[in-house]
Amino acid sequence: MSKSAFKALVAQVTSSIAGLPVDASLGAVLNARFPEDGELFKSIEAACHKAIGEGWMCENEHGGIRYGRVAEADSELSGFSIDVVHMKDVAGPRHRHPLGEIDMIMSIDPAAKFDGAPRGWLVYGPDSVHRPTLTEGAALVLYLLPDGQIDFSRPK
Repeated sequence: MSKSAFKALVAQVTSSIAGLPVDASLGAVLNARFPEDGELFKSIEAACHKAIGEGWMCENEHGGIRYGRVAEADSELSGFSIDVVHMKDVAGPRHRHPLGEIDMIMSIDPAAKFDGAPRGWLVYGPDSVHRPTLTEGAALVLYLLPDGQIDFSRPK
């Protein structure tokens, strides 16, 4: 699968949520529209595994986390960027989401949880802060960032 085909696949999600507030209620919307056992969720998940196998996704590694930005924020993605990480029983770097973060959790191990959440969608609102943590196995997490904004700077 090409990056442009992957981007078009994810754009089906971003176009359906364009203009909605990025907050906890969006998680319920996403879980209803694109359930973890639904066709689009499974298609995106399969495409991630294929792209990782092809070497163009999660091409970087640091601290036991494989990661990479797949697409910058643009109009095709309704202003969202796409990043994908592969994590296994690890805590990532603390960061802030100036405009929020939308996480698609794709468990590799059935019991795996991202920040305590199982397979499915998890949304952090604007100005939220966390240290992304994967427990009970491995998972891929695709995250969408409004305007591609993420802040790894330390608090003052």
